[in-house]
Amino acid sequence: MKTIPYEIDTFSEQLTAAELPIFTYGGKQTENQLSMLSLFSGCGGMDLGFEGGFICHKKSVGENNERIERKINENWVLLKRNKFRTIFANDILPEAVCSWTQYMRRFNTDPWIYHTDSIVDLVKAHHAGQKIFPDHVDIVTGGFPCQDFSVAGKRKGFESDKSHDGTRRGIDIPSEETRGKLYYWMKQVIDITKPNIFIAENVKGLVSLGDVRHIIQQDFASADGDGYIVLPPQILHAGNFGVPETRERVIFIGIRRNALSKKTLSILDSESISEEYNPYPSPTHNYNVGDKRLPPPVTCRDVFEGLKEPDIAIDLSQRYYSRAKYMGKHCQGQSEIHLDGLGPTIRSEHHGNIEFRRLSEEHGGRYLDELSEGLLERRLTPRECALIQTFPPDYPFITMKSFSRGFAVNQSGAYKVIGNAVPPMLAYNIAIRIQELWPKYFG
Repeated sequence: MKTIPYEIDTFSEQLTAAELPIFTYGGKQTENQLSMLSLFSGCGGMDLGFEGGFICHKKSVGENNERIERKINENWVLLKRNKFRTIFANDILPEAVCSWTQYMRRFNTDPWIYHTDSIVDLVKAHHAGQKIFPDHVDIVTGGFPCQDFSVAGKRKGFESDKSHDGTRRGIDIPSEETRGKLYYWMKQVIDITKPNIFIAENVKGLVSLGDVRHIIQQDFASADGDGYIVLPPQILHAGNFGVPETRERVIFIGIRRNALSKKTLSILDSESISEEYNPYPSPTHNYNVGDKRLPPPVTCRDVFEGLKEPDIAIDLSQRYYSRAKYMGKHCQGQSEIHLDGLGPTIRSEHHGNIEFRRLSEEHGGRYLDELSEGLLERRLTPRECALIQTFPPDYPFITMKSFSRGFAVNQSGAYKVIGNAVPPMLAYNIAIRIQELWPKYFG
């Protein structure tokens, strides 16, 4: 596969979907690779973070970080590959499979490892005797659906009446196959594949919804006959990990008991785990941790530098965006982002709720220098949302012509998959910590 150099300062000139070449970054492959099974994969935020080998802003990782493969230009760097390799992915959204397969092919990843059946149907097919899941899996990851636990949603939780395949169940009562219980099907995949580690992700609101956190933690621990230590879940703020976004996520980490050394098992089973064995990553940036030794958080201005306005951009993900009008300050998503701070939590919702990159002076816009230059009121583009999420600037979200699986993605679909995703840099920091501890845990 041909390697094509990529100049980040011209990415808005190069990413026309019809002409995007197949390429890899040529990063060095790591030894002793670890196989990863990805569930609820979406457009691959978790997968990309665990794989590594993607472009990120230098401030997200630090200029002299040993994890940098090479410098792209004065603002962007290419990360080294990690040891994790995705061997199975899954989601029901056609926009997700199209986006994922287009980007991941540069790692020479077979697009057909991405399964579009729901997790319920995949588990049922396995139990019916079909060969569904790989034989050897080191780690399982999954951000099980969060809408039913989100503070911004209806918070039905386990009582969701939305089916596993995304349809409304109508008058049917909640069941094991409705969306609020899909984590339990992830638990069944863990039963089947028996990974050494699994990582589950969801919205912060889950921890304040009655006993939901404890029930999920206990259910995960029961996988393969009480075979897992599931550590108390932690809430990680993306701003503390080089992500210019006010996004908080709860992370569950489970570790297979019979794969651990006796010493490690004893430590992880204790009430207080030493930092040496703690699998949760330490903050890399000082957003709200109060550690002045750490660099300040990455801002929207940092990652937007060099972006062209949509009317002159060629990059489809910057050119096409929501044209929904301003609907008043009391409606969701009608505020202007703070360029010199963190961006809003990017939501997977209708594009009329996407925040504004710039408001007019009439609507309270603060960027008068931009308005004086004739720049118009507009909402964030998918590219800007993706950069806030720390997706690499060469990730092709909007496509007029699909490269695989026969599907194109418009701006609404791009907003949806970007908002659903785990920020790659947050996932990357989790992956680096797990990779560091793997020999200590299982060596």
